[in-house]
Amino acid sequence: MNSYVMITDQESLARAAERLGTEKILAFDLEADSMHHYREQVCLLQASSGSENLIIDPLACSDLSPLAPLFADPSILKVFHGADYDVRMLHRCFGIEINNLFDTMIACQFLGEPAVGLAAVLKKRFGVELDKKYQQADWSRRPLSREMLDYAAKDTSLLIPLYRQLTAELASKGRLAWVEEECLLLSRVRMAERSDEPFALRFKGAARLKGENLALLEELLRFRDEEAQRRDLPPFKILGNETLRELAERLPSSPADLAGIPGLSPKLQERYGRAILQAVKRSREMPPHLLPVFPRQQRPEKSRQQEARLRRLKEWRTKRAAELGIEPGILVNNALLDGLAEAVPQSLAEVSGLKEWQGGAFGEELLGIVKG
Repeated sequence: MNSYVMITDQESLARAAERLGTEKILAFDLEADSMHHYREQVCLLQASSGSENLIIDPLACSDLSPLAPLFADPSILKVFHGADYDVRMLHRCFGIEINNLFDTMIACQFLGEPAVGLAAVLKKRFGVELDKKYQQADWSRRPLSREMLDYAAKDTSLLIPLYRQLTAELASKGRLAWVEEECLLLSRVRMAERSDEPFALRFKGAARLKGENLALLEELLRFRDEEAQRRDLPPFKILGNETLRELAERLPSSPADLAGIPGLSPKLQERYGRAILQAVKRSREMPPHLLPVFPRQQRPEKSRQQEARLRRLKEWRTKRAAELGIEPGILVNNALLDGLAEAVPQSLAEVSGLKEWQGGAFGEELLGIVKG
């Protein structure tokens, strides 16, 4: 079991922030309740220095402003593992911005580790086991069990030693600057808030639906979202995506038609069946000129020369990634290859989306390929 200090009041938080402010490197993680509530919140914030592990309870001390200067201070390195969600949540919930971030998961990807989840990495490198059953726990419930708190403390207690291992290996391979640039970009990501755009635009498979089917999907998505808000549950716990897709495709018109739809149990049929059938009725009665049309971007056909350039670029990526022992998509993504194949830039300055480390390591090779 890890030793840790529990922070549950503002005075203790202020003292802890003062101690942490004297450190040059800190490790952080957070636990949220996205699997259990409509609008997720940060339920725990874990922090480790070289001398102590802290577990901060934001539900007990909701003002985390004493920590904001630590996160903003570029002289203090902040180590996370898989920081994308953490960066977004800290900014959305507390307005916290992070300067000088290092993500050990990105480091593992650039070292070609076959498994980059924290549990796999800690087991491989330190022989430490993390109990995965707590990954989807409801961290908003109080009191938290001793086992859950011990799990939370483990998440950060070894991140600083892990950082030191990984940076040494990256430096020996000449890839440390690559990861540092990726981490700088990651520190700037922000949570996308819900907008007024149709729900169906963010639904996988909606582009295949037309007319009444697409109208019904939008009706059902809006109903699910309203019900999720009312019951304070994640939308998927109201009705699953596969269930909504089946309903939209079948357009059931009677209670009997609801039987056999995946994920729609008799209990859910009883609870939501009437609302579903009313949504179907509204969709069927919608005038043709009001039926939604999924927007389709017409992508220009590639010429044979563009196709040939793209093929050569992908062949180069596959070969180079194999040589480096990393995933091809980590080396260069498809969007950048498409842009290179279509634009045929004459200099690196003309390459949109090219990161500095990519330009320095492979820029001339890429230009040579597209120029033929």
